[in-house]
Amino acid sequence: MAARIKKGDKVLVISGASKGNRGEVLRVLPKEDRAVVQGVAVAKIHTKPKGMGQPGGIVEREAAVHLSNLALIDPSTDKPTKVGFRVLDGGRKVRVARKSGTAIDG
Repeated sequence: MAARIKKGDKVLVISGASKGNRGEVLRVLPKEDRAVVQGVAVAKIHTKPKGMGQPGGIVEREAAVHLSNLALIDPSTDKPTKVGFRVLDGGRKVRVARKSGTAIDG
């Protein structure tokens, strides 16, 4: 199945503890149907000291969010939209914003 959300996309969280937050997708985990979004679902991780140079402590890190809780931001209207697909004349398949009909991939 084609990816509806890719690395570098601007997304809106539509449900969960971080509902309403916007951010950029840093990483997509397709086998788990999850994505890591910048500034969303920040968890505090307790780390042990490793070697001589790295001290231990509490580090804040973004946790993965399920793809069903994310909506892509339409680049032309700056509002959340569903994602569709269209095949261009050259045979290339591109993602399309359903609300405005504009191509997301170019």
